[in-house]
Amino acid sequence: MDTQKLRNKNGQINIILQDKQQASPEREKQHFTGGSPFSHIDAEFSSFIGMRQLKRTIKEIYATIIINEKRNEMGLTGSKQVLHMLFKGNPGTGKTTVARKLARMYFEMNLLSKGHFIEAERADLVGEYIGQTAQKTRAIIQKAMGGILFIDEAYSLARGGEKDFGKEAIDTLVKHMEDHHNDFVLILAGYPYEMERFLTLNPGLKSRFPFILDFQDYDIDQLTKIAKQMLQSREYELTKEAEWKLRTHLYKQKQQTQYNFANARYIRNVIEQSIRLHAVRLLNKETFSVDDLIYLTGDDLSLDE
Repeated sequence: MDTQKLRNKNGQINIILQDKQQASPEREKQHFTGGSPFSHIDAEFSSFIGMRQLKRTIKEIYATIIINEKRNEMGLTGSKQVLHMLFKGNPGTGKTTVARKLARMYFEMNLLSKGHFIEAERADLVGEYIGQTAQKTRAIIQKAMGGILFIDEAYSLARGGEKDFGKEAIDTLVKHMEDHHNDFVLILAGYPYEMERFLTLNPGLKSRFPFILDFQDYDIDQLTKIAKQMLQSREYELTKEAEWKLRTHLYKQKQQTQYNFANARYIRNVIEQSIRLHAVRLLNKETFSVDDLIYLTGDDLSLDE
């Protein structure tokens, strides 16, 4: 059974353990099925809108694994990949979702021994007195061994300057990145501008992340597709009028919010509010059909004009 330990983001840690028995040996050895060596990766990310850079990167990592196995079979030297990553993107672009997915995929690829996912923030790493920060950071890393440690808003570790204990946390992370890269993956994430500035404040840090991925904002078509996915999972649909209203609103919203647009997070809030308004509208009717229960109309989308 999977084990989850989830706590909200006020100095908390989210832990998700994968059940190793779920990764069958047959699946691990089926490298070339479905007519393409990457068919299983395409299937894993089929529901992810966009993210071409990410999908290409995962295929590169997987291909390297397989070719290393072939090299070893031929008596040639294989190489261990360093998988530490840095994610840059606005809210709602899928950074945390992707990190969770990678923990499971790396486990199934035999790159990580446990495949669990730990999410941490500044409060989990930085102490209030001398010596506490290194201790707290090492404890988090120890829990993450065999899996992925994901630190969102990582630039907050450098916000206090040279005398801040956050620098000690960074130094501790860097040391363990080097010492335990064979069974430990660190992913730092945050807003694009802030992450770029964070890297300039820590010389040499950028070179320790072989994978730096940009999570782009979604365009109108992609946001509409995400909305339809969310609705489909709840067995709802948009009428043509509602879809047109949503697209028009998203266009205006993106024009007005050029920075830090909430992307899929914004769509989720819109959808959840629309479902509530839809429920109120139906309760005011004496009778309603199955179609009434399924379709959200333009009236159900209460959007700020």
